[in-house]
Amino acid sequence: MITAADIHEAEANVSNLTIRTPQRPSPKLSARLATHVELKLEMAQHSGSFKTRGAFHQMMALGEAALAEGVVAVSGGNFARAVGYCSGALGVDAVVCMPENAPEGSIAATRDYGASVELLPDAVAAFARAEEYAAMGRSNLHPFDNAQQVAGNGIVGLEIMEDCPALTDIIVSIGGGGLIAGIISAIKALMPAARIWGVEPELAPTMQRSLAADELVNIQPASLTKTLGAPFVSQTALDLCGRHLEDLIIVSDLEMIAAQQFFINEEGIMPELAAASTLAAADKIKARLSPDDRLVLLICGCNDSPAEIARYAAMLNSTV
Repeated sequence: MITAADIHEAEANVSNLTIRTPQRPSPKLSARLATHVELKLEMAQHSGSFKTRGAFHQMMALGEAALAEGVVAVSGGNFARAVGYCSGALGVDAVVCMPENAPEGSIAATRDYGASVELLPDAVAAFARAEEYAAMGRSNLHPFDNAQQVAGNGIVGLEIMEDCPALTDIIVSIGGGGLIAGIISAIKALMPAARIWGVEPELAPTMQRSLAADELVNIQPASLTKTLGAPFVSQTALDLCGRHLEDLIIVSDLEMIAAQQFFINEEGIMPELAAASTLAAADKIKARLSPDDRLVLLICGCNDSPAEIARYAAMLNSTV
């Protein structure tokens, strides 16, 4: 399991390479939810998401000899961008295997940051190709099921507690589970009474089904939010969520889109659907919050393209 010492080590390892992202109160959401609300803007991190912290920590942990052989990763979104950014910053040769249906913006950004991109027919083929690269000597990086990645994610939790020492509640979105595993590891070590709420799309309920089965379950995600579209969660995340999650909230794609539009129109930020899901979840637990609570919504990324956001908004408007 990841310890507080592991997270502090990760923080020391990558602090000069990453941004200490801002956290600010939201008077409008505080009024809406009838409690004190703050936004942790991890979307301001290099490459536009929290993934960059763990990607740097994974690479740095490999050592110079391994880095000289290059790295390989599989991703259709934020981890691809993060690996691209980190490899460019460190001067490491990186190949990212991406499915052909990955967002064009993520493909272009990964290349622009400095990584080579190889497009494969689907995620299964991408993982198989990455294994071939690993067999040729490259180090294989994982987007969520990796101890260094989880420890890097835990840095976000340390910053949240520093900025909100009276924290009582935090809502975190769940894809493969690496982010919530890091947040649980950090916050439960130092603030064991804080409540940690998870949120998943109803069309990608990977953690929900795994918790119900008490074992890892593979699914076929169908949600619009591809960054919450992992077909399985890590065993570490499942174990931690089973022990420490206050509750798992399921939200619809339209609820995430409505939350995204609120952030754009009322908060002046443009989070991706995965990040907006935390507000959709907060609306559902409002009755379980008190006026004296201190709630943090973790805004994990901002890599939906303007065209995607416009398409989502049109879908929402068509239902009104």
